Amino acid sequence: MGKNKLKKFSELEGMDFVFQYPYSRLENEGFGLRGRWHEDFFHNDNPIVLELGCGKGEYTTGLARASEGKNFIGIDIKGARMWTGARQARDEGMKNVAFLRTNIELLSRFFAPGEVSEIWITFPDPQMKKVRKRLTSTGFMELYRKVLVAGGLIHLKSDSPFLSTYTAMMAEHNGLEISGRSDDLHHDEAIGPEHPLRAIRTHYEQQWLDRGLSIKYLSFRLPSEGTLDEPPGGEDIDHDTYRSYSRGYIQMPQLMEPADKQEQK
Repeated sequence: MGKNKLKKFSELEGMDFVFQYPYSRLENEGFGLRGRWHEDFFHNDNPIVLELGCGKGEYTTGLARASEGKNFIGIDIKGARMWTGARQARDEGMKNVAFLRTNIELLSRFFAPGEVSEIWITFPDPQMKKVRKRLTSTGFMELYRKVLVAGGLIHLKSDSPFLSTYTAMMAEHNGLEISGRSDDLHHDEAIGPEHPLRAIRTHYEQQWLDRGLSIKYLSFRLPSEGTLDEPPGGEDIDHDTYRSYSRGYIQMPQLMEPADKQEQK
């Protein structure tokens, strides 16, 4: 493991709003905040919102800045990634943010039934060949039901035509109430550029925008009861035809030189 990662892990250990619980630690110690996040950590009754697969925590911290009346928890297994968001939260003194390093499949070990109000899934791997690993599959919906309030919101932002199509089919097939949808979020006149949906951009989102790809958004409510079935024809959806850049590559507009300076070279 590189020295940079070791330094990040050491910093995370010193942040009292970052909880690192790989499976072995969870089995040995359990998790004392389960069912008590409001009372013992946030010290308020504000809704709890999760960002699953939070990566660098752009949405966790961005939404927390925009919505001080809610509490936000970013969840990822990669500690070196979440260090970026955790450092921002620490440096800005954010009181409505926490990070949890663990596997998404273990959600119910960290949150009690009805303890979570909303879930954000931002730019996940579409898992085109493995529905059981797809974060918007009915299998994961059953997992989310274990922690969400009845009718809790699920938000998906994705570059993937495959995943956005599949998720819409899954929601419609099961009669889930769709509360928001856009097939080209950053060119949607109904959603202004200052809206958090557009203003907050993840590492991967900027990558896709640099390539001229459209960003999809879908939100729907998940009831606490009722059978959920996979949509007929879900595996017949056309697969995405592009591949991701390596993690090290990204062009951020604010870091690129103005066109006039580029022309002078």
